Amino acid sequence: MPYPNTVLSAWQLTVIALVPVAALTAWLVAIFLAARPSRRADQAALTSHPARPGAAGTEQPTAAGEPEPARQAGRREAA
Repeated sequence: MPYPNTVLSAWQLTVIALVPVAALTAWLVAIFLAARPSRRADQAALTSHPARPGAAGTEQPTAAGEPEPARQAGRREAA
């Protein structure tokens, strides 16, 4: 009995090449989209006043309308 034909056609070779390329492209696009800053952060940066973040009097109001207290740089301890 002779061996079966093992030669692949051009469309089969194309599919074999395009599937990994498409998967890699989709993976890179997903990573790019996940790493982007949100539009809310961009809009907040555009609408906030130009004062230095963390400076006195620059506390942003919270959802309740009260200013959030400034965070103090403290000593961090290992867990």
